[in-house]
Amino acid sequence: MSGKSSIDEIDRFILDTLQREGRITNVELARRAGLTAPPCLRRVRALEESGIIESYHAKLDPRTLGFGITVFAMVSLKSQAEEDLRFFEEHIRSLPLVRECHMLNGEIDFILKVVARDLQHFQDFLTSELTTIPNVESVKTSLTIRTAKSEPGVPIDQRG
Repeated sequence: MSGKSSIDEIDRFILDTLQREGRITNVELARRAGLTAPPCLRRVRALEESGIIESYHAKLDPRTLGFGITVFAMVSLKSQAEEDLRFFEEHIRSLPLVRECHMLNGEIDFILKVVARDLQHFQDFLTSELTTIPNVESVKTSLTIRTAKSEPGVPIDQRG
C-alpha cells in the first residue's frame, strides 16, 4: 500500500494505538477497537504485511544509558553523483552513533542525528569518523540544549 491506502477507521485506530503503545496485547487492542481477538490479529498482520507497520521498537532514555548529548550534524559533500551519495549513506549506516540520516534539498546534503556520551566523545567521532569519510566537504554541528518534542511515527487521522 502506498500513499493514502485503503485502510478503514478501525485500521487507523489500531495504528494509532500501536504507535503509542507498542506493547499492548492483542486482546486489549481488540477490546479497545471493538473487535474480538482473531479479527484484530488478522488486521494487524495485514498492516504488517502491507508494509504500513514496518517494525516495533522500545523507546530508550539515552541519558540513563550514558549518551548525554545529541548533536545534529549538517554535512555537505564535494560531489552529489548518485554513486557518491550511495557510498556516503552506506558508510553512515555503519556508524552506531548516527541514529538518523536524512538527505536534504538545498545547500546542505545530509542532516545526521548523532548521540554521544559527552562533548569529547562527539569531538572524537567528528574528527576520526565523520570528517574523514571520502567526499565530505564540510560538517556544521548544533548541540541540542533540550528536546521539547520527540514523537515517532506519523499523526493518524481517526476520521478517515
